[in-house]
Amino acid sequence: MLIPRGRREAVLHALDEAGIDYALSEEVGRAEYEAHVSFPLPTSAVEPVLSRLRDAGVEEDGFTVVLSAETVVSKNFERLRTNYTALALSRPELIARAEEMAPALSTFVVMTIVSAVVATTGLLSNSAAVIIGAMIIAPVMGPAISAAVGSVLYEPKLFRRGVGLQLFGVALAIVSALAFSVLLKETLLVPPGFDPLSVPQVQERLAPNVLSLVLAIGAGVAAVFSLTRGVSSVLVGAMIAVALVPPAATVGIGVAWNEPLAVFEAGTLLLVNVLAVNLVALGLLWVSGYRPVVADRVGTARKTTIRLVGVIAVSLVLLSLVLVLTSALSLVDAEFESNLHEEVERTLADEEYRGARLVEADVDVSPLRSVLFNQMVEVTVVVDTRDGLPPEGLAEGLRTTIRDEQGFDAIVRIETVDAAFPSDDADERRRVALGALAPSGRSAI
Repeated sequence: MLIPRGRREAVLHALDEAGIDYALSEEVGRAEYEAHVSFPLPTSAVEPVLSRLRDAGVEEDGFTVVLSAETVVSKNFERLRTNYTALALSRPELIARAEEMAPALSTFVVMTIVSAVVATTGLLSNSAAVIIGAMIIAPVMGPAISAAVGSVLYEPKLFRRGVGLQLFGVALAIVSALAFSVLLKETLLVPPGFDPLSVPQVQERLAPNVLSLVLAIGAGVAAVFSLTRGVSSVLVGAMIAVALVPPAATVGIGVAWNEPLAVFEAGTLLLVNVLAVNLVALGLLWVSGYRPVVADRVGTARKTTIRLVGVIAVSLVLLSLVLVLTSALSLVDAEFESNLHEEVERTLADEEYRGARLVEADVDVSPLRSVLFNQMVEVTVVVDTRDGLPPEGLAEGLRTTIRDEQGFDAIVRIETVDAAFPSDDADERRRVALGALAPSGRSAI
C-alpha cells in the first residue's frame, strides 16, 4: 500500500494497534505518496484492516495491491489468524474476482454455443455423461455472480454486464439448441417419427415442480460460497449449469419439434432457476455484510438491491404458482393414465365387445395439455378383434366411461390389429400396434 503524504504516522499507528507486522520503505516514484508499506494478513482480515486504514486517511481509491502469499512465518500473523475467523473476501477482492469470472464476450459466445449443442446431443441421445460434459464447459456462473456483486457493491458497469450476459447467454443457448435440433431433424440424423419427449433425459426437464427450486437455491448458495470462501468454482459452475443449460436446450428442442407444452414447461423451469440463483446470490452477499467500497453509495446500493430482490421474489412467487399448478396437473395426468387401462379392460369385458382384446392404450392429449392449451383430452386405444374391424359403439362406450369415471370429456380413437396375425405374444402385439404393421381399421368419435 502507498501511504499518502501526511498519513504515515496514522497508518503505522493503526497497524501497530492491530498487531500487524509490516515493512516500510520510502516512496520516490510518486510525489503524492511518501512511503510504501507491506504487511501480511489472513484472508478474513483484509476487509476489516482496509477499513481501519481508510479511517487513518488512505483514500478509497488509493493505490493498494492484494497478493496471495505462499507462507508467512510470524507469531503476530498466527494471532491474527486466530482473531479473524470469518473466511470472507475484501470488497476490492470480491469485485476483482467477479470481473475475472465473467469471460470475454467471444469466449462466452463460443462456450455457450458448444455447451448448448453438447447438452442437446446428450438430451436427445439420453446420455447423462454427455450432459455432464456440457455442464462443465458452460460459462454460466460468472454472469450470475457479476450481477449480484455489482448490485450489492453498487458497481453499475459490473451489474449491467452480468445481467446482459445472463440474458444473452440464455437466448443464445436456446437458439443454438433450436438450430442444432432442426439440423438433426431435417437431415434425418434422427429416425423419422422420432419423439424427443419420450426420451427420459428430456422428460426430466418437462415436469417442473416446487422441488425444482431446491437445485436453484443450492446452486446460488454454492456460488456465493465459492466466491467468498474459495470453494472450487468449476464444480459450482457445473452445478449452476445443470439448473440452466439443459432446460434451455429443452426449450430449443420443443420449438424444433413444435411442442408448445414442452416449451412452456422447460421455459418455466429455466426462468425459475435463473431467478432463484440470482435471488439467493443477492441475499447472501448482502446478509454477509458486503456494502459499496465508497460509503456514500451504501444507501443507493441498499435501495437498488431491495428493489431488485423484491422484483425477483414476486416473479418467483408467480412462477411458483405455475409450478404448483403443473405439479397438480401432472398428478392428474399420472392418475388418468393409470386408470385408463383398467377402464378400457372393464369396458371390453362387456358382452357386446366379446372377443376384443386390449393391445395398447395411449393418451395423445393429456389433461395437462388440455387445460393449458384449451384442447380436448385425446385417447387412442388399439384392440385385437377376430374380424379385424373395430367393435361398433366401443369408442362411444369408452368415452362415456372416461367421462363418468374421471370427469374428462375425451376424444376416443379405436385402432385395430389384423386378427389374422397369429402370435399371442404380448410384446409382438405391442410391436404391431406401434406401427410394425398398419392398423386395419379405425373408428373415432
